[in-house]
Amino acid sequence: MAQLQSLRRQCLPLQSRSFVTTIRSLSTSPSPQNAPSSTAKSLSAIGPTTKKPHGIDPRWLTMTKRRLGRCMMFGLKPSQIQESGELLQQIARDWRELVAGSEGYLTDASRRGLFKQAVAWGEMDSMGHVNNVTYARYAETARVYFTRNFAMHIDPAHKKEWMNLVSSRGIGLIMRSIKIDYKFPMIYPDQVTVYHKLVHDPAAPDTSPYAFQLQAIILSEARFRPAARVHEDLVTYDYKQAKKTALPPFLFEQLKKTWELQEQAKEYWRQRILDIEARVRALEVESWDRQDAVEDTGSAKK
Repeated sequence: MAQLQSLRRQCLPLQSRSFVTTIRSLSTSPSPQNAPSSTAKSLSAIGPTTKKPHGIDPRWLTMTKRRLGRCMMFGLKPSQIQESGELLQQIARDWRELVAGSEGYLTDASRRGLFKQAVAWGEMDSMGHVNNVTYARYAETARVYFTRNFAMHIDPAHKKEWMNLVSSRGIGLIMRSIKIDYKFPMIYPDQVTVYHKLVHDPAAPDTSPYAFQLQAIILSEARFRPAARVHEDLVTYDYKQAKKTALPPFLFEQLKKTWELQEQAKEYWRQRILDIEARVRALEVESWDRQDAVEDTGSAKK
């Protein structure tokens, strides 16, 4: 619960505002006021039965800021301008949590792998963008820090065992497979932030006792969205016996706790997205998207 309490303290006071439980989908353009009700969806409806792998459009942050900009260009009252400012401040401060946290990634300092690491000019190739291999290195480095975080911050009682996982001195982790989905080509200058999360509940009955899977999200700080997504399949390996082995108890227990925190974070940040959507939509309805709307062009009336 300390993880979620930390997340709650980062947010502006939102609970006092009315919350619309059914809103339009997180699209890249605002829907008209008289749009068919079939287009209205709730992010909370996205669950195991949907085919959509991620619950937020990667361009949602950019388009939300554009929607707010359109409202302000049309003309807002002082109270509405203040509301727009609060929303823009929240998005600027919490964008990583809104993008990654809503998918279950734990984003606080004790959990993240890489944070705002500068992209080097030499990481670009002859095509003028960051080379594909570099993303695997970002994920690898972040995975090592992901493991070290348990040793240093989360479970220091088993510091030695956690550090051994990234070595070959006992029970370690071996990469069985890795898959990278590239979302857009990053270029210099930029910075990357990388988070890891568990893919499956380690306590589920159909989970392998020898392996677990991680997903990594590589965020572009310049573009405010994922540049790549990485899927990693890891096996626990006993280097002394030269064979795979079951997850040791210290590892299993921490993975189980991490999964629970991931599910809580996902629910919490998805609720924040729904709240932002409702507040932005309210500003649209109160400004340009109403039947009697007249744009304020700034001309003086005589």
